[in-house]
Amino acid sequence: MTDDTHSFRSGSLTATVKAHGAELCSLRSGDAEFLWQAGPEWPRHAPLLFPIVGRLANDELRHEGKTYRMTQHGFARDSRFAWAERGESRCTLVLEDNETTRALYPFPFRLTAAYAIDESGLDLTLTIANTGKETLPASIGGHPAFNWPLQPGVAKESHALTFATAEPAPIRRLEAGLLRPEAEPSPVKGTSLSLTDSLFVDDAIIFDRIESGSVRYAAARGASTGPWLKMSWRGFRELGVWSKPSGAPFLCIEPWRGYASPSGFQGEFTDKPGLMHIAAGAEEQLSFRIEVGSS
Repeated sequence: MTDDTHSFRSGSLTATVKAHGAELCSLRSGDAEFLWQAGPEWPRHAPLLFPIVGRLANDELRHEGKTYRMTQHGFARDSRFAWAERGESRCTLVLEDNETTRALYPFPFRLTAAYAIDESGLDLTLTIANTGKETLPASIGGHPAFNWPLQPGVAKESHALTFATAEPAPIRRLEAGLLRPEAEPSPVKGTSLSLTDSLFVDDAIIFDRIESGSVRYAAARGASTGPWLKMSWRGFRELGVWSKPSGAPFLCIEPWRGYASPSGFQGEFTDKPGLMHIAAGAEEQLSFRIEVGSS
């Protein structure tokens, strides 16, 4: 344990979190690492997206006649959080508004990330508190990247996502980082999404009308045994699935509350579609769980 990282465990499961971005950077079951260990294809592990998910047009946040520079996915992932708790099976980190954040995002807030591990999985609870006197407009999302393939020697194309329920609703896609106006047919067949690099030629797959509350990720074809993981979420309304179409060895499964600005939207930030609006003195709590195992 250092001031920069904290490792905690339960049974054979071990997790490590960094103060930088309150980012999960390892999730191991025995000798098996499930989380992408960063690399030249993408230098992150599981960043937290706040106070926006995705991109704003021209990277500009407009509020009450002023324009602020807000780059993709916001500033939390590049901010140092303070440790509030560090235990054998948990940790809690906090980020509050400060001079740096207010130059980008003129709203008071407190963001708390509480991790807890048990013998079968890891929970992350995110709490956004409005510490100001006006309504707080915000989005938040997880962006965990998992190894793809989940174990060496297994074909990437054998992997699939299996949703808790059928997902026939159209999906959304991005163009130049902004939400395309037209929806597209869902690539999910029943409850199953077969994974290939070509799925991500048009960037992330965005389920903005997700019905499921969980999804299982595993090698579905040609491998009867092996590692698997299941993600479940509460409070999130959208889900992003992303990798790079160049054959990058990771897959991101991303619970979101919010999404990129629609193409052509140039209005006030508070009017941006997909935002939460948290009343003064109130808070919003969202969570997701990553269960891992081998069958």
